[in-house]
Amino acid sequence: MRDYDIKFVNKERSSVCSVGIVIVRNGEIVDSFYSLIQPEPNYYNYWCSQVHGLCYEDTNDAPVFPEVWAQIEPLIENLPLAAHNKPFDEGCLKAVFRVYQMDYPDYEFYDTLCVSRRVLPDLENHQLHTVAAACGFNMENHHHALADAEACAWIAREIL
Repeated sequence: MRDYDIKFVNKERSSVCSVGIVIVRNGEIVDSFYSLIQPEPNYYNYWCSQVHGLCYEDTNDAPVFPEVWAQIEPLIENLPLAAHNKPFDEGCLKAVFRVYQMDYPDYEFYDTLCVSRRVLPDLENHQLHTVAAACGFNMENHHHALADAEACAWIAREIL
């Protein structure tokens, strides 16, 4: 299973500015990947920057999405994907694939948010950091793409 998280920079779902990936095989984390991405379109919304801490200067010289995806694709081959709030992450992924006119593979995709609501119904909320803590993971850098992917991987190992 590959757990991942992407961040975007404005109200356009295609404006992916970073990606974090954690590879889990047989219940063990075996690899990870992180990259900044020059977003498309390349302008930043103040509120998005407040959440994830990235701005134009951080990503202006970063590779564009197709270059980053060329590194990711071999890592995730034949693995299902998992995200905490699948509709958001999958929507961003599909949008950036469309912008670059790339064929979107029909990934098998799991949602740790949806499953956590069913498996852990008594939590105060089902935000990523709350569910991660309930599963025994201490999240220290919430909203960094790799940290969020690590938390999602931990959750997926515990409840999927």
